[in-house]
Amino acid sequence: MNYAELTAALQDYLETDETTFVTYVPTFVRQAEERIMRSVQIPELRKNATSSTTTNNQYVARPTDMLSVFSLAVVDGTGQYTYLYPKDVSFLREAYPTVTATGLPLYYAQFDGEDASDAGHFLVAPTPDDTYTIELHYFYDPPSIVTSSTSWLGDNAESALLYGTLVEAYTFLKGDADLIKLYNERYKEALAELGGLATRTRKDSYRNGEPPTA
Repeated sequence: MNYAELTAALQDYLETDETTFVTYVPTFVRQAEERIMRSVQIPELRKNATSSTTTNNQYVARPTDMLSVFSLAVVDGTGQYTYLYPKDVSFLREAYPTVTATGLPLYYAQFDGEDASDAGHFLVAPTPDDTYTIELHYFYDPPSIVTSSTSWLGDNAESALLYGTLVEAYTFLKGDADLIKLYNERYKEALAELGGLATRTRKDSYRNGEPPTA
């Protein structure tokens, strides 16, 4: 399902092409995408990114499209990986109260979030004593189907995207409570199916066995 098909389906389901409603359709779609992406971690929507630490600097910039972390590793000059343990900022500050406590980083924390001018930073500790490669494996926010016309959700999670958008749109229209409830139930069913798919794609059927059938 591409964006044009989604828009047409939305208007057909709700039987309206009123100007104000049509104007807000991109908002409804983005709201639905946001709900889905923050409800299910989809393995296909993961990326690897590399950057580097700066000597005597505790802060490492985050990617602009990062949604959540899968793993964060430091790679030393010999190519050895050290996977950092996620902690709260308060833990890092207490364990390493001075920036002069340097060494190979062992821990990281989300220091600040994305805003209009900055994608945010990780805080690592101890403070890097050298320039190390950082390898980040993360879940990312893909471009919206509104701007790209197609998307992973549109191609692989059509029901979740459609019913999620219907919930947002029909709520805006202050529609019948029973029908909103129905759309929401269908959305939850589709989301559960998507969650099951995400779980299966994280497993190896040969080593973990086939999932049980109903």
